[in-house]
Amino acid sequence: MKELILGGMRSGKSRLAEQHAQASGLPVIYLATATVQDDEMRARVAHHQAQRPGHWQLVEEPLALASALQRHAAENHCVLVDCLTLWLTNLLCTQDEVRLQQEVAALLEVLPGLPGQIILVSNETGMGVVPLGELTRRYCDEAGRLHQAVAQCCERVILTVAGLPLNLKG
Repeated sequence: MKELILGGMRSGKSRLAEQHAQASGLPVIYLATATVQDDEMRARVAHHQAQRPGHWQLVEEPLALASALQRHAAENHCVLVDCLTLWLTNLLCTQDEVRLQQEVAALLEVLPGLPGQIILVSNETGMGVVPLGELTRRYCDEAGRLHQAVAQCCERVILTVAGLPLNLKG
């Protein structure tokens, strides 16, 4: 089962993903894509760490997501990836266009065949005004394309708003 949970900032998407992972009854691997470069992000990471069970295995991978998923996805396990848009941001910040395209292609190639339960969390950023900066517009475009492609690979897609899930697929 592949599941994509989308939502805006503080929409409840991570909490919902964690609830689904917990409800699976499977051993959970939490695959974090964030990088901590300032106090605000440190506080966000600490908040997420405090919310999830201590017995979950933590894997940190900011760039090579497809490889990490191939290493850790297994029958009778649940991998929770939080989140795709931080991963995409990390790739955009490398300013390596080839790497960006390779990593996205690799994710889309491996995702359908991964064993076990996979839960992917991502920020839905394409519902507001068109951003002013070139990099921000590029990010929104890339995130929108990524979400469409990942949604095609998933059996279930949920949009979370105000802590409430809206089933889009499955």
